[in-house]
Amino acid sequence: MSRSVAANRYALALFEVARQQGKLELIQDDMRELRKVFRGSADLRALLGSPKITGTKKKEMLKEMFAGADILTVNLLLVLTDAQRIGEAADVADEFIRMANESAGIAEAKVYSTRPLTEGEQQELSTVFASKIGKGSLQIENIVDPSLIGGVRIRIGNRIYDNSLKTKLDHLKRDLVNA
Repeated sequence: MSRSVAANRYALALFEVARQQGKLELIQDDMRELRKVFRGSADLRALLGSPKITGTKKKEMLKEMFAGADILTVNLLLVLTDAQRIGEAADVADEFIRMANESAGIAEAKVYSTRPLTEGEQQELSTVFASKIGKGSLQIENIVDPSLIGGVRIRIGNRIYDNSLKTKLDHLKRDLVNA
């Protein structure tokens, strides 16, 4: 997903301030929630992007919505609103999370499985695959996908490790047809 230069700059500024204040982990949690809220609600994005609503009203709504967030997160949203870039909030969050993970030696991974993985299974996957990509650990998002039949599929950045039964059966089918 491409990000604007502005989103990268806002994320970098937030990253530097959060690091100076020792709040990287706290702000990263806020950014995950912010990303979820903004990506999950087209109505919210439309509302905040509407020229019919004043900047002051938008700021009030954002302060109310993110009342439990750190002041740095709230201030970011207010600055984005003033700059008329609130539509890029999720991209700023993505970039901040990437920067924080990079500085901590962590990579984000999506693990598709037929059932929710236990903490132990997630830790084991993190240990094995983090070393393969030169990271200290993985931040795993487990996605249940019953179509896999069995096994797991792991996506880390643009890399996919597929050890699912569905893929193995597809390969076997292809080999039988080509033989």
